[in-house]
Amino acid sequence: MHESSAISLASVCSKLRFKHLQLLDILGRTRNLRMAAEQMHMTQPAATKILGDIESMFGAELFDRLPREMRPTDLGLVALRYAGASLSDLGRFVSEFNTLREGGHGHLTVGAISASAAQLLIAAVKELRQRRPLVIIKILEQSSDQLAAWLEEKKIDIMLGRLTEPRHRTLFDFETLSDEEVWVIAGRSHPLLNTARLELAELGAWPWILYPPATAIRQLFEESFADENVEAPAGMVETPSIFSTLELLQATDMLSLQPRAAVEKYVEKGMLGRIPVSIRRNMSSYGIVTRKGDVPSQLMQDFMLVLRSVAGRLREAAAGGHRG
Repeated sequence: MHESSAISLASVCSKLRFKHLQLLDILGRTRNLRMAAEQMHMTQPAATKILGDIESMFGAELFDRLPREMRPTDLGLVALRYAGASLSDLGRFVSEFNTLREGGHGHLTVGAISASAAQLLIAAVKELRQRRPLVIIKILEQSSDQLAAWLEEKKIDIMLGRLTEPRHRTLFDFETLSDEEVWVIAGRSHPLLNTARLELAELGAWPWILYPPATAIRQLFEESFADENVEAPAGMVETPSIFSTLELLQATDMLSLQPRAAVEKYVEKGMLGRIPVSIRRNMSSYGIVTRKGDVPSQLMQDFMLVLRSVAGRLREAAAGGHRG
């Protein structure tokens, strides 16, 4: 079905319909034309015709017709990615339009790394809600690599995290908000808390709770031990959950490397203890990540202004604490 001439934007704009995108999206998820037709409340022959019209429009087969499934071709995968992103955009438009029409103040879906950005995000959300009491904010916590995938797929509007792959710099704009100091943390009764001074190499024999290998803090952990010419200990537990880590630290004699911002209040309240060891490295900066070329809504612009303001105040407070 391939044609030699390239498709034009004008041709696609005049022929492509949201019904086409909906069929592609459902077919990409079900891999079954009958199921896709049922979900769209149409007959299978009607769905077959729509798919044929789409493939004729693009001059290429988007699915291989196999006995047990409809498998996307390479070009089909590109079309599915666009269909999913476009429908997500449409869903956000409908939701925001309805919210504003009914007197609301819009909604925002924020993706954030759970540990590093916790203090900043909580303060920023509190301040934004003071300015816009009726705003609806949805927060999704995950690692930076997963958040970047969601941002690319338009499942979230904005991300607080890090760029983890070189290709991300071509997809996203990144604005630094903060560096991240890290502490070695333990339960409040840990025997090492009674030691005046320790070297990192001395902690290798203790059990650790570690973040997953792909995370920035896990990389920092391994690099810090490498700086001491010591092999990094294997984690007895691996988890991205700060809450599971806090519970384990209080119940065991395990150690964990954590962002200061995530654990400082627990140390101050006496729930956890900071092991007296110096970590000479800081994690790479985290910040605001947005899609290149997107025009932010007024709500998102307001949220970004609040994030910058809160991050500045937190930096000043941290600098004052260091001077003190």
